[in-house]
Amino acid sequence: MALKIKLVKSLVGRKDDQIATAASLGLRKIGNVTVQPDNDATKGKIAKISHLIEVTEE
Repeated sequence: MALKIKLVKSLVGRKDDQIATAASLGLRKIGNVTVQPDNDATKGKIAKISHLIEVTEE
């Protein structure tokens, strides 16, 4: 199973660790979409920036 993650809010003015988390998922600009494996590491990253992204199962 994989998770499709889309950045829907800007990273401007966010904390450095939130920007780094988004970058580690491959999200740099609004509208970027990435597919990540459904594992604990990915879920932790999603939890950290959940207010900035949309997640759907693929």
